Amino acid sequence: MSENYPQGHFCWTELCSSDWQGGKTFYSDLFTWSAEDQPIGNGLYYTMLKKPQGDVAAMYQMPADQHAQGVPSYWLSYIAVDDVDAMADKAKSLGATIVHGPHDVPEAGRMVLLCDPVGAMVALWQGQGHKGASVQNEVDTPCWFELATRDIESSTSFYSELLGWRAELKAMEGMDYTLLKAGDTMVGGMVAMDEQWPDDIPPHWMIYFSVNDCDAQAEQAKKLGGEVCVQPMDVPEVGRFCVLTDPQGAVFSIINLNQ
Repeated sequence: MSENYPQGHFCWTELCSSDWQGGKTFYSDLFTWSAEDQPIGNGLYYTMLKKPQGDVAAMYQMPADQHAQGVPSYWLSYIAVDDVDAMADKAKSLGATIVHGPHDVPEAGRMVLLCDPVGAMVALWQGQGHKGASVQNEVDTPCWFELATRDIESSTSFYSELLGWRAELKAMEGMDYTLLKAGDTMVGGMVAMDEQWPDDIPPHWMIYFSVNDCDAQAEQAKKLGGEVCVQPMDVPEVGRFCVLTDPQGAVFSIINLNQ
């Protein structure tokens, strides 16, 4: 196994889908991923989504009880840590709610799912047999992770104390954006949810996938049954992005970064 991601770096992304087969078809066609189904019992599968270089992300069928409760399909981000049990205890002491775990994932690692103090879901991962993604920051792979929060100060404090992230404010057109660094490495960002955000959208971590052509990819997503939530737009000095919803309701973003 190759070396684990450094603590505080995003290492994995995972889709919980209300229609596993439909979701698999959508993303395989949108990002030209291949899919490798791994049996996990009771006729269910954990599907590795792959490029030739290796694993990119994964997906699985939403449990029947969650589906019956109307839980929407969702993408989940994982952050690498050195000791998941210690970090789970620390997160709880800082105001997070432990949703599930910590628990072992056989032959892969150990994880905990938590809800941070502002209400955003995120997972912590201690790799043992599987470090996470084999490839990131390339076309059709995750390239950015962004927290939408209604309390920038609380979110900054929580992640800084938990993971040692440093926050840097960057003035952008019409808004201030918070960059997040683990050591000298930029690992993500934060955007404030102001009054323009609908009340029914909860705080969340958004995953951005890199693409060559944002507009063309958005049109392809629509042809495959997805929807465009935020039309393609330019971010000065960054690139062109849009926000999409897959046919099962999971939200994600694509971005054509400036080179």
